[in-house]
Amino acid sequence: MSSYQVIARKWRPQTFADLVGQDHVVRTLRNAITRSRIAHAYLLVGPRGTGKTSLARIFAKALNCTGGPTADFDPADPACVAIANGSFLDVIEIDGASNNGVDQVRDLRETVQYVPAQGKFKVYIIDEVHMLSAQAFNALLKTLEEPPAHVKFVFATTDPQKVLPTIISRCQRFDLKPISPELIVERLRKIAAEEKIAVTDAALACIARMADGGMRDAQSIFDQMISFCGAEISEPDVLDVYGLVAADKIAALAAALAAGDHPKIIALVDDCDAAGRDLVRLLGDLQGLLRTALLNAIAQGGRSAALGTPLTTEQLTRMLDALRESEASVKLGLTEKINFEVALLKAVEASRARAIDSLIKELAALADETSSGTDPGEKKKG
Repeated sequence: MSSYQVIARKWRPQTFADLVGQDHVVRTLRNAITRSRIAHAYLLVGPRGTGKTSLARIFAKALNCTGGPTADFDPADPACVAIANGSFLDVIEIDGASNNGVDQVRDLRETVQYVPAQGKFKVYIIDEVHMLSAQAFNALLKTLEEPPAHVKFVFATTDPQKVLPTIISRCQRFDLKPISPELIVERLRKIAAEEKIAVTDAALACIARMADGGMRDAQSIFDQMISFCGAEISEPDVLDVYGLVAADKIAALAAALAAGDHPKIIALVDDCDAAGRDLVRLLGDLQGLLRTALLNAIAQGGRSAALGTPLTTEQLTRMLDALRESEASVKLGLTEKINFEVALLKAVEASRARAIDSLIKELAALADETSSGTDPGEKKKG
């Protein structure tokens, strides 16, 4: 009986073409390999689940494949298969979180001197490199500055601020970005077809919304939904399992905020709370919708009716600001529902308030007109 493999591992990118949403990094690395301009150290920065470690392994395959280095390698090549399953002697993966001591780095400094056993290059992949201790970083510096020609380093981190500047300056840095919901949906749809899972577009959109730009998170959620639902997944299933609010209800709540409809706001919150929905998540989704309306207002010259009621950029900004300021109280407060309701009502009041500086400008303009003895009505006619 074959052992079960989770979707995130089974569908891990195996070639440059498989990697989704990081075209700028893939293009640069492919060109570097094609033109034989391969640096000795790379730093991959980005949020979790965006492909940092997968990219490091793909890069190692491109360097050590049969007939390489080449960016267009065959993933079925024995060397590539060995790298993918972790049995290739010259690709050494180190977890910075668990191997953060200076002793491990000293061992690394000794082993880099030996020539590769199987491939053309020894590739050291250090994941979560920011977790290395200061002493370990310092022990690594000399090796990183003048490594042997057969050694390449690939560092991955979610927190580049914690990596020493002296390390960063010795690397080529690539920033991997969160993957767009559209690309996540497209990838999940392909996986669903291969795995013979019937899943609605609305359900896929929900999963992508929850993943926050992380492909691995999206695949893990999808895997859990298959365990829960079997071969057919619909939007209500995802909403129930994860406590999400349906997109149309989020839109209705945003419309009630824009219209200042207090009874409707309270009724919708009651409904969501009674259904056991995640109000913290709902607050984030609301902010996303308001941000879209704000961008629309900016594009339309300062006013948008995207939420049903025309609002200015100032009103939308104030509303967003009020929701942002309430995040901590909703997340950490003892009474989540009450804090959430207060946050929404504060946002409505904030959008209705006039900015003091714009009032001062209007009063100053009025005072100037009065002192010059010009009637504002006459000025307009002229």
